Amino acid sequence: MKIVAEFEIPYYQYLDEQGHLANDAPDFTKDPEHLLRLYRQMVLSRTFDTKAIALQRTGKMGTYPSTRGQEAVFVGMGDAIPLDDIFVPYYRDVATLTARGVSAVDILLYWGGDERGNCFANPKINFPYAVPIGTQILHAVGAATALKIRKQKRAVVCVCGDGGTSEGDFYEAMNVAGVWKLPVVFVVCNNQWAISVPRSAQTAAKTIAQKAIAAGFSGEQVDGNDIVAVCARVAAATQKARDDHEPTLLEMVCYRQHDHTTADDASRYEPKNLRDDEWKKEPIIRLRRYLENIHAWSQDKEDALLTECSTEVENIVQEYLAIQPAEPVSMFDYLYAKLPDIYLEQREMLESQGV
Repeated sequence: MKIVAEFEIPYYQYLDEQGHLANDAPDFTKDPEHLLRLYRQMVLSRTFDTKAIALQRTGKMGTYPSTRGQEAVFVGMGDAIPLDDIFVPYYRDVATLTARGVSAVDILLYWGGDERGNCFANPKINFPYAVPIGTQILHAVGAATALKIRKQKRAVVCVCGDGGTSEGDFYEAMNVAGVWKLPVVFVVCNNQWAISVPRSAQTAAKTIAQKAIAAGFSGEQVDGNDIVAVCARVAAATQKARDDHEPTLLEMVCYRQHDHTTADDASRYEPKNLRDDEWKKEPIIRLRRYLENIHAWSQDKEDALLTECSTEVENIVQEYLAIQPAEPVSMFDYLYAKLPDIYLEQREMLESQGV
């Protein structure tokens, strides 16, 4: 017997739970203004998230998927992905999409059941939301293939949850990316739950990151509660994809601090006290501790920021609530270049009823 191959999965963390920064932290951490921007975006993301849940609870919006406790993953991606790269989201990507120019009003509109809110989609930079689990991963490798054929020095970043890695689409996409050497980065937000299915019941693999090995490229685990590590590893992976057409799988290890969506009740399956234990690792407080340690933050600044974020979110909500619902007849207007007679008759009937 001989060993024909050996593999390792690295784990990256630069900012620990107590807010201590490692000596080998990336250079951007030397710029307090950069860190303050990241902090503000995470606080704004959580403020928006809290308000979106309240809108759903009061009947002003439909089902909404919370990002509470996962802010570092989405803010970090938004900060690290160049705007000329292509982003392929799933459905928790509010902070990433808004960093890439998407209106938060459109995001509320989409979750309010109005498809006009999905018009942020632009295949050159942002794909639309993908609620079906795992389908967007194949779309990402398709876009990456187009970039390679066109010889464009750009990358595609695709994100899914840990549940998405149990879908066949995930493995098919990674296999193609490895064989064809595509400029794509697969980000897995491993928040430990696929609705009610725990991470332990999804795969026997010790890490999700190691699934990249079978596809022929590298995989990494990243502390998904560490905004510094998220920014650094996403930036490195996208640079490698652009320069070398080499894929990467990044497993962001974090925890879902809310129900799967507002249609879920995690108390039926989530072990008691586990969420509280995981909350000790949450991303916002650890960055705040570091900023306070370097005297870049204070309670007065915190109070001012919370007021500012609350006002900004309230303005977004008021703009969303002021949008008039689409006319029911519009359901016929985007199906065909020329509406068939059978549908034209139905449209005229609906219009005549003043619905």
